[in-house]
Amino acid sequence: MIFKIDNVKKSYKNGEVTEEILKGVNLILREGELTSLVGASGSGKSTLLTIAAGLQPASDGQIIFEGKNLTSMNAEQVRKIRAHQFGFVFQFAHLVPFLTVEEQLLLMLDVSESKLKIREQKKEVDKILKLVEMDHRKHAYPSSLSGGEKQRVAIARAIIHRPKVLFADEPTASLDSKRSKDVMTLISHLTKTLNIATLIVTHDEEMLSFADHIIKMSDGQILQKV
Repeated sequence: MIFKIDNVKKSYKNGEVTEEILKGVNLILREGELTSLVGASGSGKSTLLTIAAGLQPASDGQIIFEGKNLTSMNAEQVRKIRAHQFGFVFQFAHLVPFLTVEEQLLLMLDVSESKLKIREQKKEVDKILKLVEMDHRKHAYPSSLSGGEKQRVAIARAIIHRPKVLFADEPTASLDSKRSKDVMTLISHLTKTLNIATLIVTHDEEMLSFADHIIKMSDGQILQKV
């Protein structure tokens, strides 16, 4: 176990009413395993992912990463863990339009405060691009890439600094069926190959076959773990 979500709750004040978004969620992520969160819109799955990733605070409960309690850390400590140890993939690739594929990844290494020298960074970029089968597009700009290619670059950018946990929020929602399966095949392969603990939010039940564990959520609670 590398990552534990322990009795996490999230609520908001709406006037005189308190709205409960998460009602005490418990979840464990392990290295080399892909866990999928599924549920209807409003079930709390995206809120859970953003809290787990340190992008917003929980109202109660703990987020434990490698034995450290993120919920007791200050914002800068959480930022460093997020930058160094976590990777993120979203529904849209959000690539920088004026940077080449290679430059997108080099920028991520800079953000993650890589200690590698520039020559070593470029070697690492080549290695990761080969892993995601995008090495032939190293010098391309985002405008010349297909939707599937953009998402492959986004995945490469998310893992270039060798994170221990990968968070993906609807990573196939903007893709057609074939490209969705290609992207999920890639994420599953990288999860195993790089020994990453991966948490994915998805509404597409066809993508669940790639998961090692399926967590069904409803109304801020976990209904079923498979």
